[in-house]
Amino acid sequence: MTALRTRSVPTATDEAGDIFLADAPPRRPSRFRRRLAVYIARLLLVVILIGGWELFVRLKIVDPFFWGQPTGIASQIRDWIEHGTVQGSLWLQVEVTLEEAVLGFLVGVLAGVVAGIALGRIRFLADVLGPFIKMANSIPRIVLGSLFIVAFGLGLSSKVLLAVVLVFFAVFFNAFQGTREVDRNLLANARILGASRWKVTTQVVLPSAFTWILASLHVSFGFALIGAIVGEFLGADKGLGLLIRTAQGTFNANGVIAGMFIMAVVALVAEGLITLLERRLLRWRPAQLTGPEL
Repeated sequence: MTALRTRSVPTATDEAGDIFLADAPPRRPSRFRRRLAVYIARLLLVVILIGGWELFVRLKIVDPFFWGQPTGIASQIRDWIEHGTVQGSLWLQVEVTLEEAVLGFLVGVLAGVVAGIALGRIRFLADVLGPFIKMANSIPRIVLGSLFIVAFGLGLSSKVLLAVVLVFFAVFFNAFQGTREVDRNLLANARILGASRWKVTTQVVLPSAFTWILASLHVSFGFALIGAIVGEFLGADKGLGLLIRTAQGTFNANGVIAGMFIMAVVALVAEGLITLLERRLLRWRPAQLTGPEL
């Protein structure tokens, strides 16, 4: 006869030795239910914040001249979509800013990864360049933005350079620290097996530091977007930064916040794409057993 497969039931014994059924461990909520609860909580939070803002304006507790009004912001965005802005169509402003941010992001990430791994692997290079990198990192970015505007004009180059500077340091320090945190036993074993310095760097160090580098990408695109916006705010002929500065110049609080909202939407979309890339590249990593999900 084929043995029947039975499901184990948790049991326990009392003081007299009699066996009885113990309480089953509490079931964890399904992943779908948890995600649904998170989305509902987020939606409620947005409704409360925006609804409360609109209510306070209508009750004349908040002055819309200084802080804007949700309905006024929505009306401003709709007007930009239908009739364009002073500088041209809204989509052109978004495209210009996005181009500057993406170029600055790509160049900054590449430079940060190369410099971080190089200095992490070569101690002499780190000792020589360390003070200069710290000094450069301490310079206020808005000062560099002004310098880039003077040197490279109002075009694309000055905005991209400012974005590169912001992204570079965020990626560099993560790549540098990730390189320094590589398991020394792995490095020693690779050398014993005859791996060259280049192979150790590309096949041991880089994969080990990869999670550090990917973690920096989540904040790096935001920095690239900030660099592009600040550069446009300092001097430009197109872009979301110029759109916000124009609204500021006309004391249009709804326009300022509308530009900030559009910038936030672009940043959230980019964050989602980076998260998808991270999940695809880190499929080999075992699932985390602890820690909250963001």
